[in-house]
Amino acid sequence: MAIKHGNKTYLQILLDPHRAELLMNLAEGLKVRPTSWIRDVVYKELERCIPSQAYEKALEADKAAWQDSVRRRVEGRARLKKDVPDS
Repeated sequence: MAIKHGNKTYLQILLDPHRAELLMNLAEGLKVRPTSWIRDVVYKELERCIPSQAYEKALEADKAAWQDSVRRRVEGRARLKKDVPDS
């Protein structure tokens, strides 16, 4: 079941133990988190399987959402600094 997590979607997978161990070892050797490796593989496979126009549209929308999130965070921090009196 997919769960919303802010602007992202949280998915959970169950892997069989021996292949999960292979994943853990691979990720450790690449010095990445296993979830990061899985996410990258999913994105690469989507790019391969989905028509390029649809994939590019989704990619650009995700980039725009990320930039909007960063902008709102920066604005929020600036507002907090403005509201806090100097000591």
